[in-house]
Amino acid sequence: MNKSAEPFVDVNDVSRISAGTVIKGEISSMTDIRVDGKVDGKIYSQGRIVVGEQAEVGGSLLCTNVDFWGRLKGDVYVKDTLSLKSSASVEGNVHVRKLQVEMGAQINGSCKMITEAEYDKYIAEVVTTGLPVRKAEPASAANKVAATAAD
Repeated sequence: MNKSAEPFVDVNDVSRISAGTVIKGEISSMTDIRVDGKVDGKIYSQGRIVVGEQAEVGGSLLCTNVDFWGRLKGDVYVKDTLSLKSSASVEGNVHVRKLQVEMGAQINGSCKMITEAEYDKYIAEVVTTGLPVRKAEPASAANKVAATAAD
């Protein structure tokens, strides 16, 4: 078995956060995600995110496409299309390649049209296989003391 091969992803796989469910923390998925409950934290998907009418998200959304009916307090980064439905409410900045907005949808923030390359650059800085990228930290005073003591 070749361990370097990427895992098989069925296009019919959907991770669901049902109504009445509350999640605190980051969610990362190679497949589509449907949110009907409440999520406090960043949601990342390599596919589509669907946010239902009763859903509440308190954190950023990062994905290829979004169909959005619920409420969001956070920023949105979409590689392709963000579709805001009439009941949608976004309090945050939107970074998207294509935007579709129904009458009644609300955006309380700025909107920036981006290219796929800009999205990929942003994702590379923020996400690596679903986990936040940890940047190298500058040498702390404790490290300098340890290095001096070793000399």
